[in-house]
Amino acid sequence: MGPFVFTGLPARVIFGPGRLAELGAEADRLGMRRPLILTGKQQAPLGRDAAKLISGATTFDGAVMHTPVTVTETAMRIVRERGVDGTIAIGGGSAVGLGKAIAWRTNCPQIAVPTTYAGSEMTPILGETADGAKTTRRDTKIQPETVIYDPELTLGLPVPLSVTSGMNAIAHSVEALYAKDGNPVISMMAEEGIRALAGALPRLSDARTEALYGAWLCGTVLGATGMALHHKLCHVLGGSFDLPHAETHTVVLPHAVAYNAGAAPEAMARIARALGARSAASGLFDLERALGAPLTLRGIGMREEDLDRAADLAVASPYWNPAPITRDGIRKLLNDAFHGRRPEG
Repeated sequence: MGPFVFTGLPARVIFGPGRLAELGAEADRLGMRRPLILTGKQQAPLGRDAAKLISGATTFDGAVMHTPVTVTETAMRIVRERGVDGTIAIGGGSAVGLGKAIAWRTNCPQIAVPTTYAGSEMTPILGETADGAKTTRRDTKIQPETVIYDPELTLGLPVPLSVTSGMNAIAHSVEALYAKDGNPVISMMAEEGIRALAGALPRLSDARTEALYGAWLCGTVLGATGMALHHKLCHVLGGSFDLPHAETHTVVLPHAVAYNAGAAPEAMARIARALGARSAASGLFDLERALGAPLTLRGIGMREEDLDRAADLAVASPYWNPAPITRDGIRKLLNDAFHGRRPEG
């Protein structure tokens, strides 16, 4: 084992069925007197119910995918008009992302209450979209102060959405296993996160708690390490072509892993072991196929004529990856993902 650096992120995690009941006490602990509860349209009723637990709370149900700056500006007007002193995001990555965007601009404390497996709540990373491009930044003030994981809130998440959200979470751990700033602690958490989710997703009717546990681990490693090719491609496809976030991660993941397989053999062995498969890339593809997950970029809205532009965007700015980034290699990866070809090996 070589030298390494491990930095624990300052997040308080409250985990378990029924723990949403502690939301009011947690808001009070953080000094929130006029919090803004953030949701998307689908979670708006849950946001209104949560507002009943906290005197002085206001709700905003306009959170949408990819955290558009225009939506953040709308929410910021409410922040200023109501004197908001904290945010409570209830939902998936869209709501959590909006809470982070407000925190970045105001330094208000945040509580995140995830209802999916996205993992954004455990990271100091904010991705925002403006003018068809997605940019990311990392800062400790973006990290939510408290995360409440209540598996009961995931019971209503439809199985197809649960599957893609879970595969999105697995992608975080996959890339953490070959991250340039990884360490043995993060690798242990990443492998366990993959194992927990891969085991829970096929039996969600009685494994919601295990799935949420896996998502927490995967989100934690996402916040602790840098990401590489897979996340770069998904940011390009989501931000520039408006593809759905979790579905894009699901489709791209086996192909990004295949691209990096030869350059990160130890990571691939750990991924395969966590999946109970002979190969990391084909094991991920086979898991997705067994779960009925989307397998093609074409099937989630990508146009074949846009693949060249996507490849150009993906190589436009340099970034670290275990395998060298080449335009031809990325174009082939995208073509395989577009048609849903099973990775070899």
